[in-house]
Amino acid sequence: MTFVISKITIPPNPGIYLMKDSAGKIIYIGKAKNLKNRVKSYFLKNQNYKTQKLVETISDIEFILTDNESEAFLLESNMIKKYRPKFNIELKDQQRYTYLRISDEKYPRLLVSRRTRDGKFLGKGKTFGPFTQGSSKLLTIGTLRKAFQIRICTTLPKKICLEYHLGNCEGPCEFKDAQEKYPKYVTALEEVLKGKNQSKIFTKKLKEEMQQAAKLQQFERAKDIRDTLFRLGSLQTKQKMEYVKNSDEEYFGIGIQEQTATVMNFRMINGVIRDSDKFFFDLVGDNSFSNFLYQYYSTHKIPKFILVSQIPDNYKLLESLLSKQAEFTVKILAPNKGTKRDIIKLILKNIELIHSKGGEPGLVELKDILNLPVIPNIIECFDISNHGTDFAVGSMSRFVGGIPNKSGYRKFKIKTVSGRDDFAMIGEIIKRRYYRLLEENSELPDLIVIDGGKGQLNAAMKSLESLGLKLSCISLAKENEEIFVPKNKNPVLIPKNKSSLKILQHIRDESHRFGVAFNRTIRKNQLK
Repeated sequence: MTFVISKITIPPNPGIYLMKDSAGKIIYIGKAKNLKNRVKSYFLKNQNYKTQKLVETISDIEFILTDNESEAFLLESNMIKKYRPKFNIELKDQQRYTYLRISDEKYPRLLVSRRTRDGKFLGKGKTFGPFTQGSSKLLTIGTLRKAFQIRICTTLPKKICLEYHLGNCEGPCEFKDAQEKYPKYVTALEEVLKGKNQSKIFTKKLKEEMQQAAKLQQFERAKDIRDTLFRLGSLQTKQKMEYVKNSDEEYFGIGIQEQTATVMNFRMINGVIRDSDKFFFDLVGDNSFSNFLYQYYSTHKIPKFILVSQIPDNYKLLESLLSKQAEFTVKILAPNKGTKRDIIKLILKNIELIHSKGGEPGLVELKDILNLPVIPNIIECFDISNHGTDFAVGSMSRFVGGIPNKSGYRKFKIKTVSGRDDFAMIGEIIKRRYYRLLEENSELPDLIVIDGGKGQLNAAMKSLESLGLKLSCISLAKENEEIFVPKNKNPVLIPKNKSSLKILQHIRDESHRFGVAFNRTIRKNQLK
């Protein structure tokens, strides 16, 4: 059932919106300076196909208000990390977020917190995070345990173990003094895990306590605090050293092809390209270059200079957020001359090469996932539209370069099959289509897609074999989006966020829509 936007009240405030499907699952999260204007824009008629698919899936929209656009940016990013909606940008390393958990035992331990796919945390206790690649050695769990004398034993022993003798634990299992100190160490660890500002406040508080203890001649207490400060200082020094080694500047280029963005980056250290990567994301809703950069730097070290082929939207806000996160000034620049411009040109040249190799990146994915002999630049998809036993038609949609080629769509009246035999009908229209192409000496497709399961695929393959054709052919079963391949017992499952699956879904939906429209026309004509 289509979601009616006029039935809900949308606030005009800044904030985020959470779009949900019929099962209540969050499928897209976006931000807006004015929620009312932004959300209503999704329901206008001039949206691209991928945004239309999102809108068709919406059953409910939830709103969370913020005081300003900056807070909305931050909240959106955190909520995307938490729920990982299928229509949002999801970087390939996005699962590398680490969460830490302090257990709820008598003498708590520090553990990595495991998560399920839907974002639920396993285990009891307090969870902290997410922590990322760029979070420094401060978040190395072993170093934190040693710094705060946190035990590592799974079961509390009756006697002290090797960790005590190594100076990594004070032995709350045996010594009363250690048992009394342990809650303070846990509190200290929690303060550091809460964030940088809390860590600074905690350090300042410790220094004041140490000075007070010294004045009161509580020298052992002062020594314990001094040791804790020393360990904290050591961790923070490692953090700074790590930044200096890895953070000169980073370059990004972006290329748009149809409804997909390709982003490529070069990481430069001391003027030398040390690393490169490429990313693809669908242009759905608010998915943009600006959003990509913010998501990217939530899992990577932030450099002082981010050089780009085009200035992203809201770049001043983005600079401000990244500067606050990095604790130094971050600049986003689009160089127009010199060596820096040459590097950007080189990235754009690489993106053009990626596009020329297969156009839509999803086509390259399809070739790799399905082991096709060529990139499927031309795809034809077949569907049977039944209405009772008297009305059945066949339809075919055609995609070239990953986009609809509507002049190539075809419709078929079923001529040799009566009743509701989908397998035989598929066999008929496949045979008629490719017999005609052979007669006309016309171009054959790189991939044939059948809307259905293994039975429909087998019927199509028999028709192709009868014509002496060896074309790549698969079927796509709608219920679980299973892909059946000839001679393979088990179906292929492509992750829902992959552009390759979205191309198959698009062409299947087009074939179905075209067939239903043709069936409806025939029924109307016969009724008249």
